[in-house]
Amino acid sequence: MSSQVPATRQACGADTERGALLVVNSIEVIYSHVILVLKGVSLSVPRGGIVALLGANGAGKTTTLRAISNLLRGERGEVTKGSIVYDGQRIERLSPYDLVRRGVVQVMEGRRCFAHLSVEENLLTGAYTGSASAGMNGASSTDALERVYSYFPRLKTRRTSLAGYTSGGEQQMCAIGRALMARPSMILLDEPSMGLAPRVVEEIFGIVHDLNAREGVSFLLAEQNANIALRYARHGYILENGRVVMDGEAASLASNEDVKEFYLGLSRDGRRSFRDAKFYRRRKRWLA
Repeated sequence: MSSQVPATRQACGADTERGALLVVNSIEVIYSHVILVLKGVSLSVPRGGIVALLGANGAGKTTTLRAISNLLRGERGEVTKGSIVYDGQRIERLSPYDLVRRGVVQVMEGRRCFAHLSVEENLLTGAYTGSASAGMNGASSTDALERVYSYFPRLKTRRTSLAGYTSGGEQQMCAIGRALMARPSMILLDEPSMGLAPRVVEEIFGIVHDLNAREGVSFLLAEQNANIALRYARHGYILENGRVVMDGEAASLASNEDVKEFYLGLSRDGRRSFRDAKFYRRRKRWLA
């Protein structure tokens, strides 16, 4: 496990040689030509892997995903340094539409379903980015719908309901299902657990695991819930103030005393209070 950014950059270089699906190398992101948000972030996602991007609110997780999917321009942001390589080619200059056609789809924080459309109509919008309205793995939209429903049977029972009148968990399933309709090789999943009950979160992460195992879809998921993210991911990166401050195998991070104490709320003396956690944040060794 590495606790320093330079080591992470070296790891990214090694992953490039081994053919990682996604390699982000030392990127900086600036908003409105003034605000520096990401400060040399490096990470990689292996083909067929699940990687967790962890950190508190405001650490830079969403900005990292938007830098990869090229959705920064709508918020007056831009990548000013570094490179982003997907499937062996640099993608910083591609439009979001071109990226979707190449297999990179982002599921936005907050679901962003079309409230006035039915669940099935929401799903079908995801197929229009593919050639001839093809669905997953080159199948027709009808076949792709049935495959989505096989992973999300609850959506099939709600297929005619307006998305705006479904539960938060059903909207999250709808958003992921809509992404699947575009035949992605990689899904960038932003805060999938936000605002959902623990049981629903477990269900959604279980589906993510199944999609990865059965379809070979790679996932880079930004998540504040480190506990569940590290149970399903194979590798993790921790962001603080726009920098990667620690990375490693998910099991190693989950057993690391610093991660357990601050991100999982556990220590050798048991669960810590919020007041203790705030004090710990000020003394974390990796920010020294």
